[in-house]
Amino acid sequence: MGTTPSVAASSQWLDEDGVRQPSGDVHAWAPGTNQTLCGLALSRSRLARFSHVSWADAQWLEQTSGQGLWLCPRCTAATTPRAQRGRRWTRDRPRP
Repeated sequence: MGTTPSVAASSQWLDEDGVRQPSGDVHAWAPGTNQTLCGLALSRSRLARFSHVSWADAQWLEQTSGQGLWLCPRCTAATTPRAQRGRRWTRDRPRP
């Protein structure tokens, strides 16, 4: 992925400076495309684009703000490097 992903969300709220912020179902979106990283079409899903909010900022907003954010687990997996995810399974014993 060449660019850092931005955010697409199902709803919005205004912060104290009057800037739109994402709320509701939040997905990672690559600017210049019409779909999220998990494969949802923005227009069919009625997701609003927030090109000024990066995916890392959305993860921070989920932890700090009282606005009900739900980060898509598929988008989270698509933006997390494999090295940080760890191994999914291990072999209990070596093969005979």
